[in-house]
Amino acid sequence: MADPERVETVIVGAGQSGLSVGYFLARQGRSFVILDANPRIGDAWRNRWDSLRLFTPARFDGLAGMRFPAPRNSFPTKDEMADFLEEYAQRFALPVRTQARVTHLSRSNGSFLVEAGHARFEAKNVVVAMSNFQRRRVPEFARELAPDIVQFHSNDYRNPGQLRDGDVLLVGAGNSGAEIAIEVARSGRRTLMSGRDTGHVPFPIENPVILSLLVPVLFRVVFHRVLTLGTPLGRRVGMGQMSGRGAPLIRTRPKDLAAVGVARVPKVVGVREGKPLLENGQSLAVSNVIWCTGFDPGFTWIDLPVFGLQGEPLHKRGIVAAEPGLYFMGLHFLYAMSSAMIQGASRDAAYIANDIARRSVM
Repeated sequence: MADPERVETVIVGAGQSGLSVGYFLARQGRSFVILDANPRIGDAWRNRWDSLRLFTPARFDGLAGMRFPAPRNSFPTKDEMADFLEEYAQRFALPVRTQARVTHLSRSNGSFLVEAGHARFEAKNVVVAMSNFQRRRVPEFARELAPDIVQFHSNDYRNPGQLRDGDVLLVGAGNSGAEIAIEVARSGRRTLMSGRDTGHVPFPIENPVILSLLVPVLFRVVFHRVLTLGTPLGRRVGMGQMSGRGAPLIRTRPKDLAAVGVARVPKVVGVREGKPLLENGQSLAVSNVIWCTGFDPGFTWIDLPVFGLQGEPLHKRGIVAAEPGLYFMGLHFLYAMSSAMIQGASRDAAYIANDIARRSVM
């Protein structure tokens, strides 16, 4: 096997988190490479459902050094976001290698060894910038559903044309589940939603007055400065986010779901006679099930002792003390509620890039 390529820092993932770290490392003149499994920068956004728009206005969707090229109060589509990331990498000449899926990370002779197919890299630092959204989470009992029920994870949903005629059950009531439920209901299908109420922003963020007056306070102040691990309130909210309670609905409100006929049902706890079973003992005769049940981080390729009992990375603001030189980006509440949003990427990336610079002089 050929000797590994030597580089100071390997960044895993060319989404907004990885590119943001790359931006700051490039400004420092550091040696780094960004590896991404997709054929094209931005594909993680392109491969989501057709009608997806960002939950944040364009004014909060830019990255360090580059504003998002859209009207400030518009909500960009997922393809516009994907194209923006591609243009961002090109503008700052970030060294991204696509179709490079990282399969193993370990220590070797004091350095990190990163394996991506036939390529290997030896690095002083590794930034895992892949967020929490890597492996679809679906309950084990899903396989017991009758074979004539169409079922798939929300990550595989594109549009209502994938569904059979008949009722649709969405399991999971977070932002993605709520937006998909509204689209499915508008297609004329009876739509049911099961899942914990995660709360919601109490005002319509797309209202022009709200966009001008309240939305900046929500995103710039509340999500970015108040709800951080540096405040008691932020720590409480962060613990809930990291324990899987889900983020509040941002654009969709309960009355929006009710207005299009989405009916809430109790928690799905299993399957009876091939049908979804609710905790009240009722089974549902539906033709389709969309699992909006989230993701597991999918960090099994990291062969290092850096995880807690629930498989969560152990870090402080993305810095892993147990393995100096290892970093995480894009996780839920890495530092603030905004950390998993586009607007939080630049601040978190700058913090990590500064630590990499500090290590370089040690």
